[in-house]
Amino acid sequence: MSKFLRESMSKFKELIDGSTAVLVDMYADWCGPCKALAPELKTLKQSVGDKVKIIKIDVDKNTEVANKFNVRGVPTMILFKEGKILWRQSGVMDAAAIEKEIESFL
Repeated sequence: MSKFLRESMSKFKELIDGSTAVLVDMYADWCGPCKALAPELKTLKQSVGDKVKIIKIDVDKNTEVANKFNVRGVPTMILFKEGKILWRQSGVMDAAAIEKEIESFL
């Protein structure tokens, strides 16, 4: 593994290992459903505030992260807290449905 990949994975691991929940949106620029999910995640962020960090990971630019978490389709959302996967879903959902799914983990 190159130094860049090790540093990239290290930064990602540091982010998801915290006590604050992190919702990771695995997406691709060419993906239509990913573009449809983006405004839903903005709405979700307004609703959940600082209870959840929401980050986007481009699977084409971060293949090591996508492979590590076995992402085979986009969009895929993965909720992490303290390094553990708490919830995972592929496909587009509206903000209210996402919030309902992850609420019990917050």
